[in-house]
Amino acid sequence: MAMGSEENETKETVNNEEDLIKWLRDRRITEVECMVSDMAGIARGKIIPTRKFIAGLSDRSLKLPESIFGQTVTGDYVDSDFLGDIEPDIILDPDPTTVRVVPWYDEPTAQIICDANYRDGKPVPIAPRNVLKRVLALFEEKGWAPVVAPEIEFYLAAKNIDPDYPLEPPVGANGRQETARQSYGIDAVNEFDPIFEDMYDFCEAQDLDIDTLIHESGAAQVEINFDHGAPLDIADQAFLFKRTMRQAALRHGIYATFMAKPYEGEPGSAMHIHQSIVSSGTGDNLFATKQGKDTKLFLSYIAGLQKYLPDAMALIAPNVNSYRRIVRDHAAPINTHWGHENRTVGLRVPEAKRQGRRIENRVPGADANPYLAIATSLACGYIGMVNDLKPTKEMTGNAYDSKRYALPRHLLDALGNLRTATELKEVLGADFVTLYMDVKLTEHEAYQQVISAWEREHLLLNV
Repeated sequence: MAMGSEENETKETVNNEEDLIKWLRDRRITEVECMVSDMAGIARGKIIPTRKFIAGLSDRSLKLPESIFGQTVTGDYVDSDFLGDIEPDIILDPDPTTVRVVPWYDEPTAQIICDANYRDGKPVPIAPRNVLKRVLALFEEKGWAPVVAPEIEFYLAAKNIDPDYPLEPPVGANGRQETARQSYGIDAVNEFDPIFEDMYDFCEAQDLDIDTLIHESGAAQVEINFDHGAPLDIADQAFLFKRTMRQAALRHGIYATFMAKPYEGEPGSAMHIHQSIVSSGTGDNLFATKQGKDTKLFLSYIAGLQKYLPDAMALIAPNVNSYRRIVRDHAAPINTHWGHENRTVGLRVPEAKRQGRRIENRVPGADANPYLAIATSLACGYIGMVNDLKPTKEMTGNAYDSKRYALPRHLLDALGNLRTATELKEVLGADFVTLYMDVKLTEHEAYQQVISAWEREHLLLNV
């Protein structure tokens, strides 16, 4: 997967309000879904008749309460000093470049991603998409242009109406549930061909640049690779893809889940993020010399990831379930070692030509918000570059042989690290980090109220 900066020139260009109105009218769109991502990556927003949407573009009348960014994954709201009690409205400014059809509806419907801004045009600092924009602006000031390509793993599962029961793999075309490891199995993927045909059709209709589809090592576990591109566009696509994949699966009566660890005894699901930095002026990859060697800037980027990922863990492993994935010998990193062509490390350098030199951050989970996962990974590397940090010695052996966990193993530990991560908070925005921690602590408190089946099985009559 070469990393570069070229754009897909086959897409229709929608750059401004005039283009957007024409696009909607040409397709006879009747409704528009106006969306923002909340902290968990859930799409929040409003569905508006097209005529009202067009009428509201000029006077910026599309509004939502700012408190949606203080909403937890359970739908509760946090008690936060930043948000206060009066719940003021913010403006949703649609980004014309993100408009797409919604291909699973019979009625012609569009979806568009919005930026959350105040009435004076200033960005709402707690909105995840704005957090990524903030980080990208720092790179732009240096003349650096990040390029990213995520790989997102997910599981297919039979419908699970009662959450007290464990998930089960779905039944494929052969009439059986998949139980064996089928890494890279072609026939194993073909068991669910109708779902993936819908997925590809839906993605093509939305101009989502997905590339390779492979079967991963878990039962009914799949990975989708995205083409490389500009981080904001790729984050938008990943945000939309999760929704798209769920809809494609539901059409066939099963679930697609991006939980980090949905099945007991199976590997977890990751969101590996390939990233490189090119010159804004020349497009040259700044991670490799003309002779194809690692540059000092590349090594400093790796060092930044090594130093700050443990502090950033709550952003890329955001849920209590996320830490079930971070275990030895389950294809998930437990440390921040780095190495060339080494899948046991957290930071892998894939074999590539000079222009494709990149680092693969293998730590983030599939359950992470794509905007925040990409923003966080770039932020760690950025701090490493501006501070001229030096990485540890390259790991050439099996990183799992090191018994020490360099990464937090529980959400509360990760939040404790983030609380004291001064440099990281400065790059991401102190207000955002404060509210994000409030949201995650509120979710953890809700989790603590639940008694698990393990507790009932082993403690109820034995202690």
